[in-house]
Amino acid sequence: MNDLDKTSNTLYNQIKEILIAARTKAYSAINFAMVESYWMIGKQIVEVQGNNERAEYGTQQLKYLSERLTQNFGKGFTVTNLTYMRQFYNMYPIRHALRDELAWTHYRLIMRVNNEKARNFYIGLNVRT
Repeated sequence: MNDLDKTSNTLYNQIKEILIAARTKAYSAINFAMVESYWMIGKQIVEVQGNNERAEYGTQQLKYLSERLTQNFGKGFTVTNLTYMRQFYNMYPIRHALRDELAWTHYRLIMRVNNEKARNFYIGLNVRT
């Protein structure tokens, strides 16, 4: 391999690392933007429904939202997922407590943990005993 090939290969590898880092950073930012949007959707639902999530009105409202959102934004807005978003907001009402390292699937798994201290431990919040 001559000097030009070595230099070109080194340059290529440096540019490759820059692009990989940029893609990783972009993916992380997009992922957290979606987590924040799901939190805000949950907040909107809670503010409109209050504590009446099991009432017939609330069920019909979620069905309506699911149909309209799916029509305009594609899959991911089932009644079940909207219910998760509502639950997400109720479990983490302080937006600044959200972690940008965690994806929506992480939060959905963590929400299954019944113990609040354990949930907070998993997402890295300070847990007081």
